[in-house]
Amino acid sequence: MASIQQLLQDIEAAPQGPKVTAIFDFDGTIISGYSATALIREQIRRGDLSPSEFLEIVGAMTNFGLGKLGFSGMMAISSQFMRGIDEDTYFEVGEDLYTSQIARRIYPESRALINAHLARGHTVAIISSATPYQVAPAARDLGIEHVLCTHLEVVDGKFTGEVVRPTCFGQGKVDAAEQLAAQFGADLDDGFFYSDSTDDQLLLERVGHPRALNPSEKLQRLAHKNNWPAARFGSRGRPSVSQFVRSVAATSSLVTSFAAGLPIYALTGSRRDSVNFSFSLFADTASALIGLDLNITGEQHLWSHRPCVFLFNHQSKADVVIIAKLLRRDIAGIGKKEIKREQPLIGKVLEFGGVVFIDRGNAKSAIESISPLVDAMRKEGRSVVLAPEGTRTVSPTLAPFKKGGFHIAMQAGVPIVPIVIRNAGDVAPKGDFVFRPATVDVEVLPPVDTSDWSAETIDSHVMEVRNMFARTLGQPELEVPATKTAAKKRRKAPARKKLATTKKAATKGKATARKSPAKAKARTKTAAKAKAKPRPKSAS
Repeated sequence: MASIQQLLQDIEAAPQGPKVTAIFDFDGTIISGYSATALIREQIRRGDLSPSEFLEIVGAMTNFGLGKLGFSGMMAISSQFMRGIDEDTYFEVGEDLYTSQIARRIYPESRALINAHLARGHTVAIISSATPYQVAPAARDLGIEHVLCTHLEVVDGKFTGEVVRPTCFGQGKVDAAEQLAAQFGADLDDGFFYSDSTDDQLLLERVGHPRALNPSEKLQRLAHKNNWPAARFGSRGRPSVSQFVRSVAATSSLVTSFAAGLPIYALTGSRRDSVNFSFSLFADTASALIGLDLNITGEQHLWSHRPCVFLFNHQSKADVVIIAKLLRRDIAGIGKKEIKREQPLIGKVLEFGGVVFIDRGNAKSAIESISPLVDAMRKEGRSVVLAPEGTRTVSPTLAPFKKGGFHIAMQAGVPIVPIVIRNAGDVAPKGDFVFRPATVDVEVLPPVDTSDWSAETIDSHVMEVRNMFARTLGQPELEVPATKTAAKKRRKAPARKKLATTKKAATKGKATARKSPAKAKARTKTAAKAKAKPRPKSAS
């Protein structure tokens, strides 16, 4: 078996530019398992499939697996039950499925391979027998522009119950790949193709660099016979019993670590020393049980300007362990109030450790709740740590930042220290209970001075800090909004101009004044027309 490092080295050795194609199968290659299973479950939940229709689909899939039915025939049976349904609803279903189920199945190693090809400027595509509703959200999140897949016929925005032929399977995949290569003047003899199944044997044999990822037994034998590099990833899919037990122990260690610190509190009366001991013990215990290692850049910034507000991007429940391992002592935090209801014991422990729980749906209550944190920073010298995204994301892509942490820093008069966590999702993606061993890369950025910030400028500062995270993660930066003061100045200038124009117009007499209402009415009609333009529909 090849290692992920060997596969990445092969990519690095390939020529740069779009004339090299890198094509990935989806199910079993990019994600663990099959997206069709998730889609069918959702169709049943929505009532789009009756029990008898579901059984008919299962029968078709069984016959396909036994070789008694072709892929196009199977798709024809499946798609007939979607007749008359709006296509737009399935774009929404696809987005929901990605967020709730599919995102956490993406292999971190496959993501790394995709990113390596993108960095070389290669033409990267997903080629799948699945529909765009299953594949497109993942492609967008992975930064992949080209999706080659099986399409269902749509007329007037509704499914007809037919499949667009040829379907993207077998020779259909080869034809689609050839068309993609021709579009960029590429040659598949120089291209890469990654797959997990002999269903893709024709395309594996067509490209110059076939790769077997998480191969079936049959593909494993074929890869061995042809000397194709093969790799198997254990970072997703069904966890082992050992991983499950260790995950339970790591989660429970939060409670046991704080229990171990209680004698310090009882004997010395110092709650602070007790919490610091427990927090550090939890960091070491949980990390060891998980198999978590950190590769830290800029570690000196963790200690140079305390007290401060530490901000981190939030991908995983493993972030709690990562932050504990980084910060060790004298910190307070913010958590959602739901934790106290859903996990009362954990909630009590976190509360004892200095976590303030807020109601995210009540802005006024949340602002009142954080005032003790400002006092803790001023009087006790403790730092505050929080995730400005407010909740975990399903991928490394940053979500919008909320302002709470920025207000705390301003009120306390302390700097902000950004902690950029690159790949915590490798340990435990959102929605997974089990922790998996991994090395997480962390970059601590230099402290950000907040001494000249104000309520008028805070929006621009929030975006500036978010862009620091984005630059570090290699993600697109967003435009920094103008400050409220600058915006007021811009609004005032046109007002003065309008006043001068009005005075000038007044000297022209009553006839000009009579024309004004008509012009205003025309402008109103034009504006109404512009608003009525339909939103362009995105291509599938």
